[in-house]
Amino acid sequence: MIKNYLKIAIRNLWKYKAFSLLNILGLSVGIASSVLILLWVFNERSYDNFHQNASKIYRITSGLSEDFKAAVVPPPLAPKIAERSPSIKRYTRISHQINQTFENKGIRFEEKGGYYVDTTFLNMFSFSLIAGNRHTAFQDANSILITESMAKKYFGKTNVVGQTLKQDNRKLVTISAVLADLPNNTHFQFDYLLPMTAISPDNWMYETKEDWRNFVNYGYIELDENYISSSSNRQKLEQEIAGIYREHVSGSLLKTTFHLQALPDIHLYSGNFQVDFAGRGNHLYVNTLFLVAIFILVVACINFMNLTTARSARRAKEVGLRKVVGAKRLQLVFQFFGESMLITYISLILGMTLVWLISPVFSLLIGKTLETHIFDSNIIITLLSISLFTGILSGCYPALYLSGFKPINVLKGVLTTSNHGHLIFRNALVVIQFVVSIFLLVGTIVIYKQLNFIKNRNIGFDKSNLIYVEMNGEIWGKQAAYKDALAQNSLTSNFTVIDMIPSNLKSGTVDFQYEGKDPNSDLIVPMMDVSESFIDVFDIKMVAGRPFSKEYQDSSNYIINERLADIMGISPHDAIGMPFTLWGVKGEIIGVVKDFNFKPASQIIEPLMLRFNDWGGMFVVKAQPHQLQATIRLLEEINTSFNPNFPFSYGFVDQELDKLYESEHRLGNLFNIFAGLGIFISCLGLYGLSSFLAEQRFKEIGIRKVLGSSVAGIVYLLTKSFLGLLILAIVIAIPVSWYGASTWLSGFAYRIEINWIIFGTAAFLTFVVALLTVSYESIKAARANPVDSLRDE
Repeated sequence: MIKNYLKIAIRNLWKYKAFSLLNILGLSVGIASSVLILLWVFNERSYDNFHQNASKIYRITSGLSEDFKAAVVPPPLAPKIAERSPSIKRYTRISHQINQTFENKGIRFEEKGGYYVDTTFLNMFSFSLIAGNRHTAFQDANSILITESMAKKYFGKTNVVGQTLKQDNRKLVTISAVLADLPNNTHFQFDYLLPMTAISPDNWMYETKEDWRNFVNYGYIELDENYISSSSNRQKLEQEIAGIYREHVSGSLLKTTFHLQALPDIHLYSGNFQVDFAGRGNHLYVNTLFLVAIFILVVACINFMNLTTARSARRAKEVGLRKVVGAKRLQLVFQFFGESMLITYISLILGMTLVWLISPVFSLLIGKTLETHIFDSNIIITLLSISLFTGILSGCYPALYLSGFKPINVLKGVLTTSNHGHLIFRNALVVIQFVVSIFLLVGTIVIYKQLNFIKNRNIGFDKSNLIYVEMNGEIWGKQAAYKDALAQNSLTSNFTVIDMIPSNLKSGTVDFQYEGKDPNSDLIVPMMDVSESFIDVFDIKMVAGRPFSKEYQDSSNYIINERLADIMGISPHDAIGMPFTLWGVKGEIIGVVKDFNFKPASQIIEPLMLRFNDWGGMFVVKAQPHQLQATIRLLEEINTSFNPNFPFSYGFVDQELDKLYESEHRLGNLFNIFAGLGIFISCLGLYGLSSFLAEQRFKEIGIRKVLGSSVAGIVYLLTKSFLGLLILAIVIAIPVSWYGASTWLSGFAYRIEINWIIFGTAAFLTFVVALLTVSYESIKAARANPVDSLRDE
């Protein structure tokens, strides 16, 4: 029997090639699209799960209020709580990112992916070691751990344990271990690690190692297995951590709270943390695209149902004859289910082929190579389950519908079942298809407009043609001469010195005083150290007062922004000359700048302090229009002359700003592609339904033509029902799309307004595409020769 079912299924596929092709194409594209999204979703949700003790490891986060939460803690905190609490098996700390220059036999690079870590780092985290001993890798203060790629860059091989690298043209460090290149699904990416004991006394980190007021380390603890089973235990430990911290601080810092964040949650649930590692994900985006994958798969199934029922007229007599000769309805159901599963698994094979072919392009689109592979056993089981679900879902309605034909009716040419429920159901499927399509189109338009808004929005300073060069090596001791060299050439004379780029400021303090400040205030104010030309180079507007100047002793004076003046309860002009103290250094406010963005657009403009920079950091040069490359070449010449033993590197301020929105750009790209595919699959379903109705009314159309109906009249007759369904879909889709767009935009402090143009555009595009799809089959039916439909009457 099964063999017979299979033979019939193959014959029908071959007999109705066009419909079979549309069925398989729709399902293949739907499966491929869903699988690609699911691979990305699985990858995003797999972060840090590869560590052996991932379920026991927690990161300590801090917060001074609901509005300010940070991923960092004071350096002494983790060792102290590990010493006090028996529930903690071990701890490890990670420093802020460091830049170092390394050299081996003339091969020299500046490496920006470095960190200082505790000796317990490799005992806590299960990164794969190619060479070396994970238990002794950081025992020597002059040791360094490097990745596989870094080893090949300097030595051309990975077996380099015991070899040395020259660090910052000063000292030799010995390679103690080589790690395999890190998987992309870890929240902590690095190129090399140095032991905490290697921090020298002239490093600012050395001064903070026992400082309870400076939050500069990422702290991780591994809990005892019996302890983590209870959330109440973790809450008690959080309170214990806060109690230990309060023993060492005073003032507003007593309000600081601490929380334990599970290691697998760090990547997707750290969006509101300040001073975090770069490249965080967003669980809302992951959940959104997961729903998109389901939507596309459902649309593909709906498409299959419509196309299958569209050819029901051609199978009706077959069903009637089978029933006349004794076939039971259950047997027919199994036959049609079998055909459905056959098409589904053919589509699965073609879909997986598409995934394999498209994966390299998809990896470029999402910005990383997926660590989750389609040949993974879990993925294969998932794919087979999806195919089974798809086959059952897409085959159940056609099987029940076709097997329900009554022999006496179908043999007379009457193609209706005992009720019209199937017609309502099929129309509902079409409405669902276009609700999904409109939703995806609205999402695409909203994301595009919001990203365009962010890109072109006035952020309060001119970000164009700003080149930054970080100070390293010998430049630190030659700053005056370096500045003179920049000032002597018109290409580089417009420059300033700042401590960090105002794209995502991560430093802030509560240790400032002014007259009338609330002693219980827990306000944390970010700050920048800038030179006298900062205002001019960045083209920032002064609201009151003056910028820093060489003509005055401004080393203890301050500039604030409008937001901070407002919080202080004074006007910008009244703030000028007001006493102001930062970290015990008394001075006065000499200027108030117009508010400008120094953090992502998802955050409102915060209060800001500008302090006079007399120590260094990085040079920022404002290049003249059309002189960008010439300016870079000149900067390289100047840098090489003053810093010959260190490589020249530079960056652009506008690119740093663009990096803040990488995840949004990728979400937009994914929406663009999958919205198009969703509409494409929907059109296949609409084509199937229009074919069904044209086939069902084949004789009616012939009679109407004989009686004088025009092609236009017949086209209108066949399309008016679809237009009604589309209008209904638009009515349903608009509130759903509005809710989804509003939810996504609520994550931005500065965002576009949702207006009817967005929904009108999405509805119009869907309407045009649907009309073109339906019109093709309608025109084809209207132009058919009535002799063909009436010859047997």
